[in-house]
Amino acid sequence: MSDKVRRSKNGRWAFRLVGLCLILLGCTIRAWDPYPVRMTRLIYFDVLQRLSPREFNPELPVRVVDIDEASLASWGQWPWPRTLVAQMVQNLGDYGAATIAFDMLFAEPDRYSPSHLLNDPSLAGILTVERHAEKLDNDVVLGMEMAYWPVVLGVAARLSAEGEPIAAKAGIIEFGENPTEGLISVPHWTPIAPPLGRAATGVGGVNVSPIGGTGIVRRAPVLWNGPDGPLPSLGIEALRVALGETSIFVEGAPDEAGIMLAAEIAGYRLPTTENGELWLKYRRDTPDLYISAKDVLEGSENPELRSEIEGRIILIGTSAAGLFDIHQTALGESVPGVSIHAQMIEQILTDEMLSRSDVTAAQELLAFAFLGLVVIAVMSSFGAVASFIAGGIAAAAVLAISWLVFQNQSVLFDATFPLIGGIANFGLLAGYLFVSTEREKREIRKIFSHYVAPEILDEMENTGHQLQLGGESQEITVMFSDIRGFTALSESATATELVSLLNALFSKLGDQILHERGTIDKFIGDAIMAFWNAPLPVADHPCRAALAALRMRGALAQFNASDIMRNRKPIALATGIATGQACVGNIGSQKRFNYTVIGDVVNVSARIEQSCRTVDYDIVVSNGVFQAGQDDLAFLEAGHVDLKGKANPEPVFVLVGDSALRKTTAFQNLLAQHSDLISALRTRKPQGDIARLFPRCEKLAEDIEPGLRQFYRALPGRAADFRTDSPSGQAMFTRYNRMKGSG
Repeated sequence: MSDKVRRSKNGRWAFRLVGLCLILLGCTIRAWDPYPVRMTRLIYFDVLQRLSPREFNPELPVRVVDIDEASLASWGQWPWPRTLVAQMVQNLGDYGAATIAFDMLFAEPDRYSPSHLLNDPSLAGILTVERHAEKLDNDVVLGMEMAYWPVVLGVAARLSAEGEPIAAKAGIIEFGENPTEGLISVPHWTPIAPPLGRAATGVGGVNVSPIGGTGIVRRAPVLWNGPDGPLPSLGIEALRVALGETSIFVEGAPDEAGIMLAAEIAGYRLPTTENGELWLKYRRDTPDLYISAKDVLEGSENPELRSEIEGRIILIGTSAAGLFDIHQTALGESVPGVSIHAQMIEQILTDEMLSRSDVTAAQELLAFAFLGLVVIAVMSSFGAVASFIAGGIAAAAVLAISWLVFQNQSVLFDATFPLIGGIANFGLLAGYLFVSTEREKREIRKIFSHYVAPEILDEMENTGHQLQLGGESQEITVMFSDIRGFTALSESATATELVSLLNALFSKLGDQILHERGTIDKFIGDAIMAFWNAPLPVADHPCRAALAALRMRGALAQFNASDIMRNRKPIALATGIATGQACVGNIGSQKRFNYTVIGDVVNVSARIEQSCRTVDYDIVVSNGVFQAGQDDLAFLEAGHVDLKGKANPEPVFVLVGDSALRKTTAFQNLLAQHSDLISALRTRKPQGDIARLFPRCEKLAEDIEPGLRQFYRALPGRAADFRTDSPSGQAMFTRYNRMKGSG
């Protein structure tokens, strides 16, 4: 087996292992079930219900007597006198109500009772009643009326203890390991004003969510774990009384305490959560459910009203905004709390109850794992696109299953975790695949970059361009930089030491070129060739090249001070820069070629670099570079020099510093003195006048750039370079030549 095939197989197995780890991580997160996962699941269940809500059946024996705004307008603000409530109970009983359940509290004695009013100090001496009415108690009146009819009273959860204990009227028969132990706990119940509690047929909790519960009501407790034992919710108790049952059966897990599985009333089985809650399958709220309390309290017989009440469970509650009993459903509606109790009874009677068990949660985990395995298998073999298509098909199947089991079996199957988990797995695995591919591309790029410039690789990757022989003509800036005194340096070091030293030096110098967006063409022994404005355009390429030369000067100073140059003579550079037209492209054979530049500007740049010895300065540039950067950089004129291959001398300039230096007063003073010196040389002023200008310039230059000292010391011997009438190529015997010769 070849190394390439082995590496490919190892990579696929590593990819699959990463995918399996992600699946395991996802299963761990699902088992932990943090808040974002829970809320996403619940929102998805809301969406299912909104897409397919339960239908209202007007034949169902459930109605709500609503103490609405019209009732309050007719009979006064709530609470009403208990005698008025007693009248409503009597009327409902006479109309044949199967059960009358109050989704409201009677926690305190009626304040309108004559006995209560007579004991009020603020009314003493004002209010008088007949002797036989002095002890009349409205609560007794209501209790006596309730004794005739099947009435269920409501109690609410509260934090503080007050009043007599509240015990269930129904018998709670448990099967399994104490299932009621895990019910939602209630610290205390609100009391019931005597003698109403004794007169009531049933008692139920009016809360539709635990204490402090806010937001959407998706589940409602079937039973509560009160301080005096289990207590059914109001809707369940109303159903029990209507069915004439005395007991509620509670089924729990056979081998684990505190786990409730279901409740049963007269053959109606209610699947619950482990803490005794029933998932609510909502329908849209409808006015057909409600009967105004105002209509019930009217004394005359109403056949239409009788048809709505007779034989039905009547829940009494309020939709008045000021009484604060409004809740939000999974359908996004705001409804009275009594409506939620009514909907609970409706879905029990129609057997349209939602269910969700641990088995369903396990199936969701399997769906998540299945999606993950599909993504892993397809992506590792066929790539991300095929994996996306296969994963999309599998995700659609999971969504379809979730919808079908909700529609046909009322099972809440969460498709969000398999889908979101699958998408997360796909994204992470695609990222892993991308990183792996990029790593391989970088390795190939690293190898390939030994042969062509990195910028060419960028161009190939971005444009998909296939490199071909040939080129195009454009303006570029070329730099040649050479080590001065390389021969002496090579004689003082072994070949290995010399290579290490050059590599370290070229690394530092090359970084400065790349920083200014230059392209390193090649390293020629102890020299560097670089160019700007190709392959990618650089708007200010002459200035960029000049700045790179200045950065190289600073990098060289740091290099000379480093440990590698300890006990060695400092290295000096000679740098020449020129701007002009050149042919840029791929030069070579059909099988092997280099991206480089060909043209006169290349020769000019190389010759200017050689002229650094004549000018006696480290950075010399052509007139084109000077023209492009004279407003931004610090240049000094260096005369005309003979360049090999050129018929006439070429003007050159020395690069002293950047724009910050150019703006200084010291440089401006030097520039003025330098201009005077150049003018004196050109106009052949007396030697004494010229001789006085040299030390002035040299003194000003010492504080600006120490390298200028040698430049000015060499100028007396280069007077002819500043005279336009000096013939090209003619031997000029000057004091400078004599000084160099004698040296």
